[in-house]
Amino acid sequence: NTDLISTLSMAPLKQTVLYDFHRSQGGKMVGFAGWSMPVQYKDSHIASHMHTREHCSIFDVSHMLQSKVHGKDRIKFMESMVVADIAELQDNQGTLTLFTNEKGGIIDDLIVTKTDQNYLYVVSNAGCADKDSALMKSRLAEFKAAGADVDLEFLDQALIAVQGPSMARVLQSGMKEDLSKLTFMTSALATVFGVPDCRVTRCGYTGEDGVEISVPLSRVVELTEKLLANSEVRLAGLGARDSLRLEAGLCLYGNDIDDTTTPVEATLVWTIGKRRRQARDFPGADVIVPLIKAKTARKRVGLVSTGPPVRPHTPILGPDGKVIGEVTSGCPSPCMKKNVAMGYVEAAFAKNGTAVQVEVRKKAVPAVISKMPFVPTNYYSGN
Repeated sequence: NTDLISTLSMAPLKQTVLYDFHRSQGGKMVGFAGWSMPVQYKDSHIASHMHTREHCSIFDVSHMLQSKVHGKDRIKFMESMVVADIAELQDNQGTLTLFTNEKGGIIDDLIVTKTDQNYLYVVSNAGCADKDSALMKSRLAEFKAAGADVDLEFLDQALIAVQGPSMARVLQSGMKEDLSKLTFMTSALATVFGVPDCRVTRCGYTGEDGVEISVPLSRVVELTEKLLANSEVRLAGLGARDSLRLEAGLCLYGNDIDDTTTPVEATLVWTIGKRRRQARDFPGADVIVPLIKAKTARKRVGLVSTGPPVRPHTPILGPDGKVIGEVTSGCPSPCMKKNVAMGYVEAAFAKNGTAVQVEVRKKAVPAVISKMPFVPTNYYSGN
């Protein structure tokens, strides 16, 4: 395909600051969201996945867009684009939220943290970096034109995710701060293994206890090496990241949610603040809020099947063989030894336990609508 070749040659893949390090560690690099990222290392994808569930892995997520919002109107500014109640967050608490458009579609999912240092810390998806930054810049221009006190800073920092049940033990040995006080979706500035000015946020994309650490570019290789000095810790790539997040029932933007999906269809109504619902003061609220009560025509569901693996765009069939939906993400689950998937089905078939079929290679394979997460999550809530 000459069109594809010309676009590829015109846009070389971006490299994170850890690129050479990945190569030196045997990372197999692939293109993802415009970046050259490791899909796996010397371990197989399944070994890497299980190591994260049982021990601890490091993922390079420096391709994500990190920004800070400053100024006394920063909350009002952020709430003009997202569905969350940012005002009600405690200091250093974060929330998953959504940028929505006027039609009620999801522009991106992101995490916003209300820090005690007079700024909001925002992390959004690499694949949406251009449209997210354009959205924030154009909204900034509107706010400034109206005389608001708000400023936007895009960070040039690395970001690594340290995920798995032994994360806290591993990390605690290199920090003065007491990690038992840092609960799920809270954040702190800290020196980590001698590297100052790191923002440590207890969150992640695996369903396990974990942190994401925003690190000065010049020190991230050093920090990664210090973490890897512990035999509990290994590097993991995009292959494990995808199967881990799918077992945890977490959406991948562009696959499971996009600008044609409403938060109601995506079963993400919980991200919409109660006050915001009542005020209907977020983009697309007039479309989204009525849907919450009215029920939507289709719904995001989990699916479990055996036999051949289920991949995105696999048709989902009702008991009579009619197409009732489509798979958006799917893979064999290393933990469950079955195939797991998520997708959208007509609301009538969305109840857990409903027997359906998936059409794999022109054959109808039995599947069951299942609740997510498929594998129980282990987020740390402080007990």
